[in-house]
This record gives sequence, C-alpha cells and structure tokens, in this order.
Amino acid sequence: MSKRVKWSIGGAVIIGIAAFMAVTAAKRGNKGTEVRIEAVQKRDLVASVTASGQVQPQTKVDVAADISGRIVRLAVKEGQMVAKGQFLLEIDPSQYIAAVQRAEAAVSASKAQEAQAKANFIQAQRNYQRSAEIKKANAQLVSEEQLEQLRTQAEVQEALQEAAMHQVEQSAAQLRDAKSSLAKTTILAPMSGRVTRLAVEQGETAVPGTFNKDAATLLTIADMSVLETKVKVDETDVARIEVGDSAIVQIDAFPDTTFLGRVTKISNSSVKAATASAGSADQAVDYEVTIQLLNPPKDTRPDFSATAKVVTDARNRVLSIPIIALTVRENEALENTDTAAIALGRSTNTKQVGKKDVEGVFVVGADNKVTFRPVKVGIAGEKYFEVLTGLKDGERIVGGTYQAIRELKDGALVREPKKDDKKPQVTKS
Repeated sequence: MSKRVKWSIGGAVIIGIAAFMAVTAAKRGNKGTEVRIEAVQKRDLVASVTASGQVQPQTKVDVAADISGRIVRLAVKEGQMVAKGQFLLEIDPSQYIAAVQRAEAAVSASKAQEAQAKANFIQAQRNYQRSAEIKKANAQLVSEEQLEQLRTQAEVQEALQEAAMHQVEQSAAQLRDAKSSLAKTTILAPMSGRVTRLAVEQGETAVPGTFNKDAATLLTIADMSVLETKVKVDETDVARIEVGDSAIVQIDAFPDTTFLGRVTKISNSSVKAATASAGSADQAVDYEVTIQLLNPPKDTRPDFSATAKVVTDARNRVLSIPIIALTVRENEALENTDTAAIALGRSTNTKQVGKKDVEGVFVVGADNKVTFRPVKVGIAGEKYFEVLTGLKDGERIVGGTYQAIRELKDGALVREPKKDDKKPQVTKS
C-alpha cells in the first residue's frame, strides 16, 4: 500500500470520528439542560424566626446568707414545695445571741450614765440658782466670779447629759443591729414555690455573698407555674419580631409534643458572643427574646433545652415560588444619579462602580427556552417566597436544581427528566 493511500484512509477515519462527535454533541445539545420545572401558584405562607434557648421560671429567688456561720438545721430537700414564710434553715446563732446580750448591757450602762449626768445637771443648776438668789439678796456674800463658775458648771453638766442621751441612742442602735443579725440566722422562704436547687448541706458554713453571689447562694426557689424560654435571635432577624407574636416551642425533653408561646420581651441591648474567624475575633451580635409558655408541661424542670419558632407574619393565598428558584444575576452598569452635582461641575461621593445584582427567576417559554426575569419577593416561608411583582399565576419557572439554576443563561434550552430517569434502580440480589 502506497503512502498516499495510507494518508487518505487516515484522513477519512479522522473526518468520520469528528462527524460522529459533532452529531453526538448536537443531539445532546438538543436535549437541553435537565431541570425541575414548576408552576407559579398561590399558597398559604407563614414567615417565622427559629432560635434556641433554655426553659426558665418567670419568677425565681436565689436565697443567700447575709451573715456567716455553720448551718445547724436544714429543714428542706431539693424538689420540695415550700410556702412563703416557711422555715428553711438555721445558722448557728450562739455568737449572735452573745452580741445581743452585750448590746443590751451597753444600753443599760448608757442609760445609767444618762441618769447620772441628768442628776449632776440638776444639782449644778440648783447650786447656780441658790447662789444667784443669795447674790441678789446681798451682793457682798457671793462674788461675780463664783456665780460665773457655777453657771459654767451647770452648762457643762447640761452638755454631759445631752452626750449621755446620745450614747443611749447609739447603744440602742447597736442593739437593733445585733438583733437583726440574730434574726438573719433563721432563714424563711421569701416566696411560695419549689426548691429547684439546694447547694448546701447541714454542717456546712454559710458565707455572705458581697462579691460572689454564686458562692453565697444556699438554695433556689422557683415558681414553676409560669415558665418562659429565653432565646438568642440574630440581629438580622430580631427586627421582624414584635412583643405579642405567637410562637411554637419544642422542648427537647418532650420530643413528640409542641407547646404554644407568646413573645413578652425583646432586649434592647445585644448579647455579644466572640467567634474565631480567619484568625481574628469577630462578634456575633444576638438579642435575647423572652417567650412565655402558654401551656407548659407539669414535669418541666429549669434549664431544659428548647427551640422556639416565632411566627412573624402570614399570608393567605398569595403567589409564591420555591426559595431555591430565586437567583441573582448582574444587571446593567450603574451611572451617577447625582445629575445636579454633575451639572454644577462638583465632585460627588455617591458614584457607584460595577454592576448591580438583581434577584429573579428563569421563566420557561413555550419552546422550553428560559428567560431571566427580575422578581420582587415578600415574606419567606419554610420553602417558598411570596411574589410581589414580576410573575403571573400559572407561569412556568425553573425550580431546581440549585446547580442548574446557578449555571443557566438567557436563551438556554431546558427539559424535565424523563419518568424513567426518576425511577430508582433496583438491584436484584
């Protein structure tokens, strides 16, 4: 076989392969991109914000000691129901009883000193008055100097009597303080409720919590009839929540039951949590939202984990599209809109450079070709967006997949998967 014939055969083979590949590519191109096509239709939508937190009683009291001492009597157990004014525990009162006795003795002594000072004042005053009368009768018998000394002594005794009176008041105040400390050795229930935490045992030492409240807490009493959960809501969602909004609460301890709730409080200050991001410390800004449970279960305990879904808005029978169908595409370049500044030849800082992103969907035409159309959406339900403008009821749009929507372009041909493609393959054993 000559070299020319070999080259002719090789060329024919290459042309054939290229033609086959071109035909195959054309056939594939005619099939179009495989997508999920859905119709725009009316649905009922509910917008909500979901956040997690813990169940807490609305009213609880941490009972702490105001004095230090050993606990000699403990009359309650954890989980016990108590009534307001009920005896809880007693701190060793011996040193406080002694302090009261010392204060009582000091009061008695100060009263005796007051009586003595009063008698001295009366005696000095009488001496002065007698001498004044004698001098008035006969000026030669009492000199002016003697009369002046007696008057000064009476004034001094009057001052001493006044000081003794104040000493009695001071001693009485010390006695009241000692009795107050003695009374604090007996701790009574400040409210009715359940003892949800008992942090001490009989024989331990109670310490006052001037700087450390946790260390000073002896027990906690909570009113478990009114429960609430405090959840942390992101700053992007908290503006949609209002006091009075209804909520559905699920408690992890009761997985098969949901409970109703209502928003009672939204914090004004944020609760910032530090998060490590790209080697730097960023702040995740959350706000605390309080939700009161309307039908709390009887077996609920403090600190149960809960998830709340706050209903922020609802729409009945509105046009809607799947959330996944909404995508973003670049629009025309933006121009400076400050025409007045341009006309006056002034510089402006409002000029935007680049392209504006617009939200929209891909509408499927009768020829199965797609066109990107800007759409304005309203509230977001769990799976669907409310459509405000841009679409009509019954129009067909591309509703998935995410990857297909991301890569679609205007004029692209699309198709739905065949029924055979949707059926799962079953392998025979």
